[in-house]
Amino acid sequence: MTIGLICAIPEELAHLRDALAHAEAVQVAHARFDRGRLDGHEVVLVGAGIGKVNTALVATLLADRFRCRMIVFSGVAGGLDPALHIGDVVIADRTLQHDAGVIENERLATYQAGHVPFFNPTDRLGYPVPADLLARLRERLDGFGLPPLSRAAGGEGRPPRIVFGTILSGDQYIHCEATRERLFRDLGGAAVEMEGGALGQVCEAFGIPWLDIRALSDLAGKDSRFDFAAFVHEVAGSSARILRHLLPVL
Repeated sequence: MTIGLICAIPEELAHLRDALAHAEAVQVAHARFDRGRLDGHEVVLVGAGIGKVNTALVATLLADRFRCRMIVFSGVAGGLDPALHIGDVVIADRTLQHDAGVIENERLATYQAGHVPFFNPTDRLGYPVPADLLARLRERLDGFGLPPLSRAAGGEGRPPRIVFGTILSGDQYIHCEATRERLFRDLGGAAVEMEGGALGQVCEAFGIPWLDIRALSDLAGKDSRFDFAAFVHEVAGSSARILRHLLPVL
């Protein structure tokens, strides 16, 4: 059975596309879908582009047209948890769309995407990863480690941490210390990116499991755009390496 693999940008995609065997490309809409084998596993790899709409589009195609049994996003994110550093990796146990909700008094109150409290209320917030999948991932990662980043990518000689946590998604690139602090304080996000919440929503609609693996390329603050440019390529390799290690248990 086929696993769908999504990346947003070329720096993320290259680490997986270069490893595909027997690849066959299919163009649909703006996206190139590469069917092939990754470490012996049948996959379809696609570069979605940035943002929730792009991810929802390709995830729907992976689920419906390519009949993928699960979908994984591999890429980079901005760190929110002050305990994390550039190069650390967050695997989502839940994603949520931090930019969905209700604006009152010029402030957004985050609410479940597709719902508003006075029309179709819900107690849910976000999309949890199935518990049985998380258990397999934790067991598979026991004893697994990543090499330290190079000095050119900000490495300090320590191996990156791999943690599970909430990943927030929104259609903004976060380049703001105050917003970083608020998202961590109010929503408990370990990392923030622009796609995973849409992936969770689409996969839940199709009834298939999903996974979001993010290596931290920046810390979502005032220097984020500079850190991103310096570290994105090498850091993206960490999420791809973890994905390939997890393939046997997906």
